[in-house]
Amino acid sequence: MTSLPRGRAANGHHRRAVAALGAVSAGLLVLSACDKPTPLATITVGKSSVSSETDCYNDGKAVSSADLAKCLKAKDIKSIKVDPDDTVRFGVDPKIADNGWTILMNGQPLTESSKKTYRTIPGSVFFNAQYGASGNSTLVSIKEGDKTVTGLWSFKLKKDA
Repeated sequence: MTSLPRGRAANGHHRRAVAALGAVSAGLLVLSACDKPTPLATITVGKSSVSSETDCYNDGKAVSSADLAKCLKAKDIKSIKVDPDDTVRFGVDPKIADNGWTILMNGQPLTESSKKTYRTIPGSVFFNAQYGASGNSTLVSIKEGDKTVTGLWSFKLKKDA
């Protein structure tokens, strides 16, 4: 047989339940005020990977040209070493893939737009003058969107010969 609290004991039980419900509601309210993280783009070379979120993301809406220019000149761009004999693997969040994405090298399209979440390119391409490379590092960006840019993730590839 189960005994339920009666009288003053029942009121105390009810107050604790209301207090717990209030705490959970307040926690959810605080969480809903947080910014959603942007989708990730990842570059993998051999056993090394680097992933990045971006400040140049507008959740499916066009990013302004001024904001894109700032992102391309950002100082905190993540880098990864690339041996020209290695394969460079690009992976994007499905949300990016759904909108189509293009790999840019020094701001110029290197690939056609794709809706796949994964692509590979030979490492030698990123240090070949024929593709616009110069020196021992190259700025590579992942541009989300076909007609308008809705996101931009940038990485620096450093030659590791």
